[in-house]
Amino acid sequence: MARIPIFFLFLSFITLTDALDIAGKIAWNAACPNATTLGQARASLNEGAYSGGINSRGEFTIPDVPEGTYILSILAHDFYFDQVRVDLLPNDTLPEIRPYVPGTPLDPPSSIVLPYPIVLSARDKFNYFVPPESFNLASMLANPMMLLMVGGAGMMLLMPYLIKNLDPEALEELKEQQSKMSGLQSALQSGDFKAGLSSIMSAVDDQGQSSSTTPSKSGSSARQTRGNNRKAKR
Repeated sequence: MARIPIFFLFLSFITLTDALDIAGKIAWNAACPNATTLGQARASLNEGAYSGGINSRGEFTIPDVPEGTYILSILAHDFYFDQVRVDLLPNDTLPEIRPYVPGTPLDPPSSIVLPYPIVLSARDKFNYFVPPESFNLASMLANPMMLLMVGGAGMMLLMPYLIKNLDPEALEELKEQQSKMSGLQSALQSGDFKAGLSSIMSAVDDQGQSSSTTPSKSGSSARQTRGNNRKAKR
């Protein structure tokens, strides 16, 4: 029975020898001068698989990390840090640290080896405040809705002058078309599709009649001109 505890102690010893503690430090700079400015932050491997806190001196330790390849990130609310690749190999007592660019594949690894313990510094500070845009007349006038409104207002202002310059016949035709369109809209709004269809057919018939009468008038005027020319020759 005494052999069983010894066996478990041996297994725990093997497990402890296979796991390493990852140590590092935050180097203060102008972007992040101290731990108070940094605030709550943690050092994380593979997005939280293993993590460790950062003390007031900027030091951190991630305990009992088994063999493998990891990406170390500093999780801070207000600051951005570079990421590094951490390789824990079976026969090495210290991890290998290499630079890592987010979004790039892990293999092949970079040929640059960084010193250990890990030293990272804040690259930049996040800016969550977006200032409101100031008034810009050019951008407002370039808005399609504003262009439509200005065009519609211009047409409303110019329409009386255009109507005054129309000849009586064209003005009468315009009034007839407007009355037909208003009748069609009222019929469609009231749900009387039969009346709307009849108004559409009558409008088509009127257009056909107007197009047929126009050549006949031109033909009769041409015949009258020819007759007058013959009388003049005689």
